[in-house]
Amino acid sequence: MGSTMKKVISESSGALGDIGTLLPLTLGAIGVAGLAPVPVLLGFAVFYIVTGLYYRLPVPVQPMKAVAALLLTTQVSAQSLIASGVLIGAILLLLGSTGWINRAARLVPGSVLSGLQLGLGLLLASMSLELMATSLPLGLVVLGLLVVTLKLFPSWPAALMGLALAMVLGALLGSPGLPLPADPAIFSMPTLPSMDEWQQGFSILVLPQLALTITNAIVLTALVVGDYFGDQSHRVSPARLSVTTGLANLFLVPFGALPMCHGAGGVAAHYRFGARTGLAPVLLGAGLLLVAIVPGGLSFIAAVPAAGLGALLMVAAVELGLTKRLWTAKPSCWPVIGITALITFWADPFFGFLVGVAAETFRSAWLRGRFSGAHQD
Repeated sequence: MGSTMKKVISESSGALGDIGTLLPLTLGAIGVAGLAPVPVLLGFAVFYIVTGLYYRLPVPVQPMKAVAALLLTTQVSAQSLIASGVLIGAILLLLGSTGWINRAARLVPGSVLSGLQLGLGLLLASMSLELMATSLPLGLVVLGLLVVTLKLFPSWPAALMGLALAMVLGALLGSPGLPLPADPAIFSMPTLPSMDEWQQGFSILVLPQLALTITNAIVLTALVVGDYFGDQSHRVSPARLSVTTGLANLFLVPFGALPMCHGAGGVAAHYRFGARTGLAPVLLGAGLLLVAIVPGGLSFIAAVPAAGLGALLMVAAVELGLTKRLWTAKPSCWPVIGITALITFWADPFFGFLVGVAAETFRSAWLRGRFSGAHQD
């Protein structure tokens, strides 16, 4: 009984590891873009539960970041959002079911993958600092608790402790939570997109998001899960991640869910805070289900101080960016890793990927030329 309870506590802590990414973007889509909260939260709940049961490992579910960002900053209609989710879902389902995504993943050099992870870690760290800046003392105290707990007491539920401390300090200091409208529409069934909205969804949302999803949410996610779980991760292939992401968006976005994907940073976050099985995603999905259907649930999670979420996100950023693969890379790979990371941070993962592949091609050609020249001498 004791070991079972310890496992549940550890998985519960790990389940909360990625909410620093999940909540800000999700509540932003609800509060700023005006999406109905119930179908958005139900979408995440269903996808998280199915993901945990299918993969049996802490594979995360996240909002599609480019879509969420564009939704918050541009005039995109709900119907265009539906169109983007359906189109992305169909494309990913095709790539996964044909196995094309697996073949593409095997062609990505290790140095480029390390650079992508480092760049994404920097992006998460940047987002973390923005959240922590809303109440810096609170963020630093919570971050300190997380670091000390993870370092000295790794079996303790660090994420649960960090969230509890953030809520207490937030109440004492009056630290701001995440924005939410006073009276959000609880549920509204979207109408089908028109031809213009299909076109808008494709040009504005699908094209920027697709490259990010393929690199981070599929290829890198499979890689990071493999790093953490070895042979246990045989089910978590790029093809299967592509299929599950495609199906989720095809069937859930038309009913009001936000376009969703998996994510390498989420794997690192769940793992760092104690998740080791599919129980963590199931627990988080069940929690989101309760938040969606219980009156006042949305207001409760919106009250979590943003700075506390930022502290959680900072830990995940470090875990994702500073990998063993990075420290063991050959010195000749360091420029490729650095260039890939910087372009990923300044532009996006797709451009980081393209520049990284070009840099790795140049590096390999230079080494071959140097080697053949040495033999000729």
